[in-house]
Amino acid sequence: TIEYELSHQDDEFLLSAVEWLKGEYDKIPGMDEILDSSSLGKRQFDIELTPAGEAAGLKPADVARQLRQTFFGDEVHRIQRGRQELKVMVRYPREQRRSTRDLFNTRIRLADGTEAPLSTVARVIESRSYSEIRRVDGRRVVTVSGEVDTAIATPTEVTNQIEANLLPELTLRFPGVQVGQSGFGREQSEDLGSLADTAMVALLVIYALLASQLKSYAQPLVILTAIPFGAAGALVGHFLLGFNLSFISIFGIVALSGVVVNDALVLVDRYNFLRKTSEMSAIEAVVSASRRRFRAILLTTATTALGLTPMLFESSLQAQFLVPFAVSLATGIVFASAIILFLVPALVIVQEDIKHLPSRLRRGLDTKRPQTIGAD
Repeated sequence: TIEYELSHQDDEFLLSAVEWLKGEYDKIPGMDEILDSSSLGKRQFDIELTPAGEAAGLKPADVARQLRQTFFGDEVHRIQRGRQELKVMVRYPREQRRSTRDLFNTRIRLADGTEAPLSTVARVIESRSYSEIRRVDGRRVVTVSGEVDTAIATPTEVTNQIEANLLPELTLRFPGVQVGQSGFGREQSEDLGSLADTAMVALLVIYALLASQLKSYAQPLVILTAIPFGAAGALVGHFLLGFNLSFISIFGIVALSGVVVNDALVLVDRYNFLRKTSEMSAIEAVVSASRRRFRAILLTTATTALGLTPMLFESSLQAQFLVPFAVSLATGIVFASAIILFLVPALVIVQEDIKHLPSRLRRGLDTKRPQTIGAD
């Protein structure tokens, strides 16, 4: 369901904007069941005093009270029976309060005790009010919603089309109308914003843990570079398998980052061990570490992907919402593992070159500095 909230201080102007947006909704392929929250309620009668009624000394409350006593009744007594209390109501017989004709034939008692027909002292106008009126900060709010047929279009595609084309035109046609996303779309946007903030905190915690264990500020950055490539692999997997990116897919990408960091950490940790315990150069150490940790990374990737494969082909309704999660994790880990075996070693060498760059620059300056020979 796609919902948008429209608000404006002028009710008639707002309803015109609502009807225009509903008409544009109807032109979008795949949109049906287009509704708004300004549905009309039950029939009602609005009563206004005539000049004769005002001259007779009547007030609108007097007419309303007498009509209520006639059709609903007036409490005249209460009888106590044990723990229950019975109300005694006085009203017209049922035969005299069944139809609209009975309402118009009602006689209203005047201040002097005489009676006059309702049509003489008041005007009765039939109308229908709205079943619900929502106001926020003094402005009426109307929600326009529609269902999306996923066989024709995805909710994301329809939302992008509405925000790119319809909403800018709506604000031009109806100045002053405020538009905001509502319902599931707004909740999802808020959840995504909260998830982004939490993911940043998680990345900072991961970086701090890696830096404390590796005793380096640069190597954790090398390890964390594998996360974007894992996310890219998850997006490619959704495209190849024909799944739409959903909120659950984002959760799968977040879970994928932990597995990707683990694979990259295994390789970098082996590289550091070889550098400390042997006289290998940086290139020899990273090649050896990649060769030694290839089996561990491959097994981690294979077991994770194969373990999630049955979920990818699950057709039961109970498991459908978990399928995007499995797609993100399974395809992302396969793509990221290939990147780890090629990209991370290259970044390790780049990091080593950058670390030794100041000393190389100093040596270069020393060799270019002119030397003076003293004379005896």
